[in-house]
Amino acid sequence: MKTYKNLSGKSGVLAYEVGRTFIRIKFSGDSMVYTYDYKRPGKDLVERMKEHALKGKGLSEFIIEHVGANFSSNK
Repeated sequence: MKTYKNLSGKSGVLAYEVGRTFIRIKFSGDSMVYTYDYKRPGKDLVERMKEHALKGKGLSEFIIEHVGANFSSNK
């Protein structure tokens, strides 16, 4: 996993991993890694999450506003 840049300085995201059809996210204060994929929450949302992850800004806010707990799995 790559460390999330957190350019805003207030993100709850610590790290992420981008795959062709998914993104995995590790949040601060949580031992789980959450997988979001093309099935859940869907391709459009996952692609937007990838954009935020690569920019290092806005990912946590985007998840809160548009995705919520609609993840595929957590381990």
